[in-house]
Amino acid sequence: MHSGITITMIIMEVIVNSTTLIIKIKRKSIKMIIAVASGKGGTGKTTVALNLALSLASACLVDCDVEEPNINVFLKAPLYTQETVTVDTPEVDTTKCDYCGKCAAFCMYNALAVVPQKVLVFPELCHSCGGCALVCPRQAITWKKRIIGTIEYGTRGTVELYQGLLNIGEAQAIPLLKALKKKIDPTKHIIIDAPPGTACPVIEAVRGADYTLLVTEPTPFGLHDLKLMVAVLRHQHLPFGVIINRDGIGNDAVEQYCNTENIPVHLKIPHSEEIARLYSQGIVFVEQMEPWQSKFHTMYQTVQQEVTASSS
Repeated sequence: MHSGITITMIIMEVIVNSTTLIIKIKRKSIKMIIAVASGKGGTGKTTVALNLALSLASACLVDCDVEEPNINVFLKAPLYTQETVTVDTPEVDTTKCDYCGKCAAFCMYNALAVVPQKVLVFPELCHSCGGCALVCPRQAITWKKRIIGTIEYGTRGTVELYQGLLNIGEAQAIPLLKALKKKIDPTKHIIIDAPPGTACPVIEAVRGADYTLLVTEPTPFGLHDLKLMVAVLRHQHLPFGVIINRDGIGNDAVEQYCNTENIPVHLKIPHSEEIARLYSQGIVFVEQMEPWQSKFHTMYQTVQQEVTASSS
């Protein structure tokens, strides 16, 4: 009886160990979603995203800087429009409306205003929540589609590119970003180039990523805006690390801050005339400077190990 229990326990242990082994193997085969962000513009987010993608096999770049996408300035992939993105905006039936004003009173975004014998609709302010139609006592509000932007797609070699392009004058990028992120294929290495700053579009861009690389520069402005982005990611409990771009132009305050805050610095890209020259010619520097391809690939593997360890 005792031996039977022992055998059963051994079998269970083997099954558990086998399951654990299978899970570990599966985790290693799963590609990551890496977001590249920063607290300010001009730090080199796009440079890092491009160099990282071109250092990997079967990578997919997602340009979430939808107000001014610029990855393809360097990637030079033929693009075509894959999807037109729309949002719902209210349309008032004047034959039913009695201008009671309940819709305007409800709308916290001031997308509706009721004046004598007229309802003014400001489509750019509408968040498509549907509340105005719910509170309308005469069912006078219906919905119509409004185009806010497009999603474009292209490939160059083994690298795919999806980019969003917000229409001029549009105030809200979030609906376009959500549609753009639906294109993500989890079987590929996904690199998201986030918008600059720390506002809502950035939060939407990094949401769902396995890891965020924060690109900064060793200057007082770089450190100030890095701290803002660190606060955003910590508030959302998202893992992240730092890449210092143009290393050598300032001081070591950024590195000291990272050490104090226990933030890993994964890579330092020097302030280099050769890198600047290639950049000015629209050339991704890993294509001309082979050692850097290995450095970016090694960094990716380090991040992958960190993500796997934290999820096990």
